Amino acid sequence: MAELKILGAGPVKRGVTQVAALFEKSSGHRVVVEFVGAPLVRDRILAGEAVDVAIVPAATMDEFVAGGKVAAESRAVLGRSRMGLAMRKGATASDLSTAEAFRQAVAAADAVVVNVASSGNYVVKLIEKLGFSAEQKSIRQPDAVKVMDYVATSAKNLLGAGQLPEIRELIDKGVAIALAGALPDELQSITAYDAAVPKASANAGVAAAFTAFFASPAARAAMAATGID
Repeated sequence: MAELKILGAGPVKRGVTQVAALFEKSSGHRVVVEFVGAPLVRDRILAGEAVDVAIVPAATMDEFVAGGKVAAESRAVLGRSRMGLAMRKGATASDLSTAEAFRQAVAAADAVVVNVASSGNYVVKLIEKLGFSAEQKSIRQPDAVKVMDYVATSAKNLLGAGQLPEIRELIDKGVAIALAGALPDELQSITAYDAAVPKASANAGVAAAFTAFFASPAARAAMAATGID
């Protein structure tokens, strides 16, 4: 029996954890899942850390493949995630149905809280594109959990930007936030997430079986149930 170490980032955590449990049951191997911020996953894989499966946004996986850090043939598509905004629980929801409605929601808020990963960078650029000062209208936090905790505990009128699956997971865990809504289609950012086996893996064969398992109907259903399509 092998023990696989999975190092991942992003809103696919809940789905990956469920898929790992399904794989353990069907294969007899043990799977240990660790999720951290996307920049830290990138740094650890580029540094050659001996993990068995890396899970990152597709653009970062392209970098890993180009740099020879992962076995390209083991690459698997996990699915796509969309972005939304959260607010403090009990606050009045903003209309986010159109680009103009989104602009008005940002104007009415004291600030939009964002993470330091690619999704946060996207929202900061979007704020600037809509005519606001990013310095005045955005607050940076290290990751999605810190973003939503900040929104939940602040007395200010804040919006928290994040991936929809992450927002829903934190609501389910009891963080005092509510979903304001998804970004409107014309402003939406869709992030694809991939898995692959790093060259430093000590269990490459079993790890490749794990990445291939994501194509199974059971794994696809588990990912879809958490908001990853």
